[in-house]
Amino acid sequence: MKINERIVFNWRLMIIRFSVIVLLFINFSSYAQRKLPLIGIEKPPRPITLYVNPAQGLSFGAFYEGTSGGTIIVNANGSRSTTGTVIGVNLGFSYSPAIFQVDAEPGTLITISNGPDINLTGSNGGTMSLHIGSSDLGSPFTATAVSPSRTQLRIGATLTVGTPIANPPGNYSGTFSVTFIQQ
Repeated sequence: MKINERIVFNWRLMIIRFSVIVLLFINFSSYAQRKLPLIGIEKPPRPITLYVNPAQGLSFGAFYEGTSGGTIIVNANGSRSTTGTVIGVNLGFSYSPAIFQVDAEPGTLITISNGPDINLTGSNGGTMSLHIGSSDLGSPFTATAVSPSRTQLRIGATLTVGTPIANPPGNYSGTFSVTFIQQ
């Protein structure tokens, strides 16, 4: 073996030894779950909380049904309209959509699912059919308020009114369901 070949051979041997030493200091660990720094990590979703103010519940106000009935509609924006022979009257009874307040992390996507149509029962007999309408924020909507503030939304409805014989004057009441689904 010549001197040049020995020098090359020695360098190769040194490189191999150095590589082995480096490999001994490398940590070959694996993790099933890593702890990540909190900066830039999305918070886990917290369950939404729904608030209903009974004083601001769904109300159609006072109306006169006429000879053949029709519908009375309270829109999510708070306006009221009628069809058929139903006439809305102002006798000191207010009308309003159902008003809800949602406490959720800003950016939470929430879908509204209306329950089935229900029958309202009259204090003097009779029933009227109630159909829940859409929300003023649409569905799905994104919560925007930062707690302790709440995202407010309104939901309107349509009341189907029959003839005066089928629906005598009085107070009609019932319970409807609306489901808020956090996504």
